[in-house]
Amino acid sequence: MTIRPIVRYPDRRLAMPAHPVTAFDDALRELANDLLETMRAAPGIGITAPHVGVPLRVVVLELDARDGAQTYVNPEIEWASPEMILHREGSVSMPGVNDEVQRHARVRISYRDLDGSMHKEESEALRAVCHQHEIDQLDGMFWIQRLSRLKRERLVKRFEKMSRE
Repeated sequence: MTIRPIVRYPDRRLAMPAHPVTAFDDALRELANDLLETMRAAPGIGITAPHVGVPLRVVVLELDARDGAQTYVNPEIEWASPEMILHREGSVSMPGVNDEVQRHARVRISYRDLDGSMHKEESEALRAVCHQHEIDQLDGMFWIQRLSRLKRERLVKRFEKMSRE
């Protein structure tokens, strides 16, 4: 396992949609392991392959050490509840800043595991927020695009100032 360099905002690769995974092989397993190590080192609770410059639809989440990490390959949101929640979000690609984002309270996703088997998962609260956040990233939508223009501009200025210090 290797800790890979994380792509930092405003790198254009963060705005590019990721490609579906078609090969469920050792290289995919190695990528998933590297994503887990990179995420833990960041530290973070979620990471996508585009965060390390690999344009593939792979997500690793580890919300609780007891439950362990889970890898989602080619995840898609199938359903989202009409109820919305606010949750404070950030990114391993923009460390040190965060803000509240409105998300669906519950979602159902479909995804493949590392062997290519299809699964469905319903989630709520933090896990639902993470699914939406990371799938947005796979679609080329960086989380700050969910903020108002004013909030986004303030957050970017704060991040730029922190990056210079």
